[in-house]
Formats: sequence, structure tokens, C-alpha cells
Amino acid sequence: MNQVVEEIKRIYAIEQQQGGKAVEVTDVPGGYDAITPSWLTKVLCHDAPGAEVVSFSLDESDDGSSNRRRIFLSYNDAGKRAGLPATVFCKAAEKLSNRIVLGASGAAQTEANFYNKIRPHLDIEAPVSLYANYDPQSYAYFIMLEDLGNKVQFCDDRTEIDWERINSLIDLLARLHASYYQHPNLGSPSLPFPRWTKWWLNNVGSFDFEGFCNKAFVDAERVIPARLFKRRSEIWPCTMRSAERHGELPETLIHCDVHLKNWYLTGDNRMGLSDWQILSVGHWSRDYIYATTTALSVENRRKWGRELLKIYLDKVASLGVPPIDFDDALKNCRQQLFTALAFWTITLRPATGMPDMQPERTTFEFLNRLATAIDDLDAVDSFK
Repeated sequence: MNQVVEEIKRIYAIEQQQGGKAVEVTDVPGGYDAITPSWLTKVLCHDAPGAEVVSFSLDESDDGSSNRRRIFLSYNDAGKRAGLPATVFCKAAEKLSNRIVLGASGAAQTEANFYNKIRPHLDIEAPVSLYANYDPQSYAYFIMLEDLGNKVQFCDDRTEIDWERINSLIDLLARLHASYYQHPNLGSPSLPFPRWTKWWLNNVGSFDFEGFCNKAFVDAERVIPARLFKRRSEIWPCTMRSAERHGELPETLIHCDVHLKNWYLTGDNRMGLSDWQILSVGHWSRDYIYATTTALSVENRRKWGRELLKIYLDKVASLGVPPIDFDDALKNCRQQLFTALAFWTITLRPATGMPDMQPERTTFEFLNRLATAIDDLDAVDSFK
């Protein structure tokens, strides 16, 4: 992967020097400066004869793992009559650090594949793409989505997830997981997504997760239960055992980064799921425990945890998944908490070459919820 990183740096430098523009629909914009009215016309107006984008403007940038912006669009009369969208929400990798993380990890290609190959077939609440493409030569990617900004409420660590909402969240995960449970084409060209354990090992080796996650765990002491903090030397070994165990379990498609900030609420109080950059082939338990632990307050997770797991197991069974033993399910969930925790220790102290991805307030809150669950469920001892 180090060779890939160096290649991305080389190509990015050339791209910045040349400053190319996107004109044809097959051109993948390297950033928002590369967009042209001609390209937008070909992307958005192909089903509206005579329609054209005559001008556009950009909203303020919102940077995380990707570079996100809204585009405000103006059309000619034919475009106006066709009712084409006045705004769209976009994701790109225009900064070098984002290009490296999304390109080297495969996340850019994964998200484009999700919107082109998977989203049209899923009966879940998730964004709909108007354009999704990835350039394997430049490692650029560009995702254009219907703008949900005025239609839904995006969640953050302060969003209250009550009983109705957590049941909606679980229903969505069950539908996703049941749709591809032990599907014969997992990992094939029709479902070209990496296996979670391989993805994890590639990134751990490339970005020194161990060193930065260990540092972050120490720096987060104030939000970690004292009993667990005393066992800090065991956390990383458990994390690697968690990933190893994951590779031994029955497979489906999993979202992999289901923290609360990647969810939104519709007007009728249903939960929707966005940011599909690391969709992977793996076991449902990682999604389930990661999502419910970051979504719920510690109090509600303690109160509802066992009942919610039973609801999830009943739901996937009703959708055709073979019955899953509750005790086995709970043990798998306990073990899969560790890589979820690592996603947030690496967020608190990003490894060299990684962008800053989340506000510290959010990071500390999710670290507290995940670490407290690990302590409550005696997850460190779950491998014995």
C-alpha cells in the first residue's frame, strides 16, 4: 500500500499543476474546481431534452474523510420546466490527505460501487445517487446525491435515540444483512467488496493504527471506565483477535462505519443510513454492536441491550436468515466492539497522513459509549 500512497501523491501533484476540467460524463472531477456547466449538463440533464445547466455555485466546504459540498444549480428554460434539482449534495477527494485515505483504502471505489451496484436493489432508507464514479488512474472519486438537507435531520452525538428510533435502526440493518446473507456472489465482480478482515489488516499496516490507537486510549482516560483503563495493555491484542475472529464467521454485506453521525431521521421518524465508503463482506455483529452502542445513551443501552438483540435476530430470521443462537450472537457482539473502538481512537489521534475526521466532542462521547460497553460486557474476557 505504501507504493499506492506514493503513486497517489505523484498523480495528485501533476493534477494540481495541470488543473484539468471535467467536460465529459466519464470525466471524474478531482475536486470542485474541476466542475463545469457542460459536465453538470451531461450528468443531470440527460433525460430532459434541451435542458442545460447554465451556471452553478458552491456551498461552504465540509471536510471529513471526504470533502463534502452542496452545488446550487441554475438551468435554462427547458431545465426549469423539467423540474431538475436546484441543489445536489456531493462528496469528493480533492485534498491530498483525503485522496490518500479514500484511494489507498479502497473506500472511494467501494462507495461508487455501492451506489451503482447495490443501492438500486435495497429496500432501505438511504440516499439515492445521481452520479457515482471512480477513476482508478487518478484515485479521484465523485458522488452526487439527491440533497436531503431540507428533508431529513442528520444525527450527531447529541441526537436522542428513543425506543422507536432504535427499532427503526435495527430494522434497516436487518434488511441490509438479510439481503446478502451468505450470498454466493460475495466478493465477485457483481458484489465487488473487500472482506472486512483483509481491509482492516491492510489499513492497520499502512497507517500504524496500533501506535496511534494506543496513544489515543491513554489520552481518553477521562471517558474510559477505570477498571477497563487498567487493562489498557490488553486492548490492542483484543482488537486484533476481534478482526481475526471476524474472518471466521458467516458473511454478508456490512456497512462497517455505522456510528450515529452516519444516520439521519426522516420526517416520519424513520432512520436512514449514509456514508457507504467501507461497505464490506463480513459478519453482521460488527454493524449491530457498533450502531446500537454509539446510537444509544449508556443508560438505554444497558436497559434495552438484550431485548434489542433478540429483536434483531427475530427480524433477520423472518427475512430468511437461518436461526442464530442468542448466546453465540452476544459473544460475537462483545468481541466485535474492539475494532469499533479503534475507529474512534484513530479518530482522536489520526495517524500520519490521515485527515482530522470528527469534532473532539463527538469523538470523546463515542469513545465513552464504546469503552463503557466493553467494560459492562466484560468483552476483554470474551476470547477466553
